Formats: sequence, C-alpha cells, structure tokens
Amino acid sequence: MRYLILFLGVWLMACGQASRNDKMVFRYNQQEGLPTLDPAFAKNQAIMWAVRQMYSTLVETDTLLNIVPSLARSWEVSEDRLRYTFRLRTDVYFHDNEVFPEGKGRRMTAEDVVYSLRRIMDPATASPGAWIFNDKVDPEKGFSAPDDSTFVLTLLRPFHPIMGILTMQYCSVVPKEAVARYGKDFRKHPCGTGPFRFHFWDEGQALILHRNERYFEHDAAGHRLPYLDAVKISFVDSKSTEFLLFSQGQLDFINEIETSFQDEVLTKQGDLKKDWEGKIVMMRGPYLNTEYFGIVMDPTKPGVASSPLRDKKIRQAINYGFDRHKMVTYLRNSKGYAATSGFIPAGLPSFDSTKVKGYDFDPAKARKLLAEAGFPGGAGLPVIKLVSIPIYADLADYVAHQLQEVGIPVQVEIVQKGTLMDQVAKSAVPFFRGSWIADYPDAESYLAMFYSKNPSPPNYTRYVNPAFDRLYERAIQEPNDSIRYALYQEMDQMVIDDAPVVPLYYDMVVRFRQPNVEGFTSDGLNQLELRRVIIRKDK
Repeated sequence: MRYLILFLGVWLMACGQASRNDKMVFRYNQQEGLPTLDPAFAKNQAIMWAVRQMYSTLVETDTLLNIVPSLARSWEVSEDRLRYTFRLRTDVYFHDNEVFPEGKGRRMTAEDVVYSLRRIMDPATASPGAWIFNDKVDPEKGFSAPDDSTFVLTLLRPFHPIMGILTMQYCSVVPKEAVARYGKDFRKHPCGTGPFRFHFWDEGQALILHRNERYFEHDAAGHRLPYLDAVKISFVDSKSTEFLLFSQGQLDFINEIETSFQDEVLTKQGDLKKDWEGKIVMMRGPYLNTEYFGIVMDPTKPGVASSPLRDKKIRQAINYGFDRHKMVTYLRNSKGYAATSGFIPAGLPSFDSTKVKGYDFDPAKARKLLAEAGFPGGAGLPVIKLVSIPIYADLADYVAHQLQEVGIPVQVEIVQKGTLMDQVAKSAVPFFRGSWIADYPDAESYLAMFYSKNPSPPNYTRYVNPAFDRLYERAIQEPNDSIRYALYQEMDQMVIDDAPVVPLYYDMVVRFRQPNVEGFTSDGLNQLELRRVIIRKDK
C-alpha cells in the first residue's frame, strides 16, 4: 500500500493531476531501478529500455531485426567496405532544454553524431560501451561530418557487423551543450531526439516521460508518432508485487513472470491457464540469449590445471549427461528452447539446427566418454564445483543431480550475482553459470566470445583455437550473407565439439500485456518499442 500511495503522489505532481481517463499513459515497472539515463552507460536492459524512449540512433532494428533507417534516411558503403556514408534527416530536433537559446531544442546535425560517437570512445567518459569501436575505428579520423546532413564512418578494417553495432543504445545521439552544462549530472538531465522527452524523475519511485510533440516520425496515414501521451516507469523492487499490480490493472505490461506465480499462470507447455484467458495477453518468441555453463580453458588460471574439466571427454560427457528438454519443460514451464544445437541461439538468420549438431541427452554416451577419460562409472573422478547465482539454483541443482546419475559428481555453490560476475571476468571460477544476450542481431556477437585475441569479457572461457580464429577473421570481413553464415556455422560447430561451454537453453521473450493495449510488439532483442502503442479506453 505504501508503494501505491507514493506512486499516486508522484503521478499527480508530475502530470498536473491529469487522470488516466484524459491521457494515454503506458505504465511499466523496472524492478532493479535506474542508475542513469545517459546512453553512454546503457549497459543493461533497464537502462536501454528507458534510453530508447528518449534518444535515437543512426539506424535501428525492426521487429524482424532488419536494420532500417532512423536518424539516417539512407547510407552507402564504399567498395573496400571501409567507408560508410550516412545521409541524415534534416527534420530532427533535440528536446527543448534550458541549454539551448530560449530553451527551444535545436536541429540535430552530423556534428552531433560525430560528437556522440567520439564521446563513447573518450576515456574521460568511461563508458562501458567503449569496446564497440575498439580496433575498428580511429577516434580522431574515423568519424567526420562533411556537411550538416552527411556523416561518414571510416573503419580501420572491414567489419561487417558494424551496422548492427550502430543500432545499440550506446550510439544514441546527444547534444554537446547538454553534456557540457550538466557534466556527470547529465545522467539525470537527459536530452535526446526520441519519441518521448524527460519530464520528472524521483529516483527509486518513478520516472515520467511525456510525448515529444516535435518527434520526426509519422505513421502511414501521416499522423505524428508516438500515439501515447506519457510513459510512467515505477520502481517496485519485488517481482511478486509487480505481478500483483499487473493483475490488478495498475501496470500495462510486465516482462517475464515471477517464479512463484509461474505455475499459477502457465501450464507446463507454456500456455496461459484458462483462468487467465481474456484477463491478460501473453506474447512470446525467440530471445537472442543463450543460457549456459562456462568452463575456463586457460591452465594458468586458478584451479584450472588440476581440474578434470581440462579433458575434452569430460566436458563432452557433461553435455550428454542431462536432459535439456525436461529441464525447460518442468523448471521453466517451456519458456525457452532446449539448446541442442550450437551456442548461437534460435532467432538469428544464421541459426540452423541441421547444420550445427549439439548434444542430446545420452547417458550411455556420457558413461562411455567417462570410461575413455579413465574414470569408468565415475570412479576416481574428483568433485567438480559449479558456481551459480540464486535465481538459477534450481537449474544448477537439476543438472548436478542428473550428472551424478551418470557418474559425474558436481557440487553446486551459490553466490550473489555481482560476486560471480566479478570472479568470471577474472577467470577465477573454473566452472560457472552464465548467459549471453546479443548486443546486436548478428551471430558475431556470440562468436566473439571465443576469439582468442579478445580479453575477458567477452572471452570468459579463455578459449584458444587458431583454426577458429582464422575463420572468425574471414567471417567479419565477408559481405556475402550465405558465405558468412556458413563460416559462422563452422565456427559454432568447432566450439560445440571442443565444449568450453555447456549450452542449457535458448531463451524466450515472454511478455504479458493488458487486453486494452494495442500495437505493442516484441522482438528477439527484447527491446521496448512504444511509438505505435495505443491504450483503448473502451476495453
């Protein structure tokens, strides 16, 4: 009740006591809160969702993950694939802000794009997204603006996925004046060109965004987007409370569902139970996220040299030793797809389960591999420690139990998320639970995890394979999709055969919305797209 009273107070103050009957207000909750609204720090989904509403990028992805125009209306690529020339829209304006003359937002130009992308690379910014241009672009010579409506990106070497990188929220265009005026406080004074503009933020309580009346996009009928009048983001830190608010109609959508409500709302096949039909609407589809267990391969790292996981046959036995299909069905109510192909998940165009063969549940083969490794029936095999975080404890325990039955003793240790992330980045945990969400819609985002010249992150397993590296270097320069996809599949099969990872499942976007919310879409990157959302009052 305390939360509801606080939220009501925030809403009245922020919206001038406007009621839901007067305005179309889209309401959602962000459980983990928001540390910043600066796109240079858009390193997680919570920040990306909020930033996407207020900022725009040169190009973006549509619901099918095709790269389409946004601030750039068109582009050309030079024959050597080093020079990308973008023709910018000339009808884009920054939101009104006191940093501009008379507080009126000025027109965006190519110099703003140059400034924004250089800012990501500038060590003084300390952006966690600085890596996106590392060894790809010279910060001084790589970004240029021949005129106000032309931006040129020059690469150090061909890198086919660069267009995907430009869709990332890190690449949002910001005005130099605002960053200069606010400094570090730019995090709470956002100013972009997106469909919604900043209005009010009580950190820990609510963020209110209002419709940008000068937004540049229109629908097919010529109506200016967005349709919504406002977006309200609350910060209830309990997923259970979030679901209760949603079930009471006080939120318009939730992403995923709290585990304790999972069996009440969903069947084991992942469908809505009859009691909920007509009351809420479920949306689901592939999510570019692979859940996995990782195995550190570098023998110089702590605990690796003496680990039985140094033996490929042990790693393969683990992969054969548990039933992924049952795991997804009974522990996740079918929210996901058993990872029986490669590390690259379903949902990417290069995914092909007929070309990349992974591991099915085969306890006989697991036992055979154990015997070949010198541990018949598991005799003499040391206990293997698997480190996970609390929300995945049930998955880790499930796998450990099934592996025990084939003779592989696994001890599960649970630590907090921040602790595990820190240890994994330092390669201090030989066997760990992980997940990899695509940064952009290209399989290179996954394969970069196994390129030996990459540090940790993203090469958390410290995998080294010269043959893989050669294919990777060919693939990132290959303009032909069919050839590149074949190279991706060959690399993916190499990783699966060497088994530095144990793929668990390919994730699924599972969203729930109110029946009166229309035009709400989903995609494989699980982005929050609100430009064409309408809330019907008559439903």
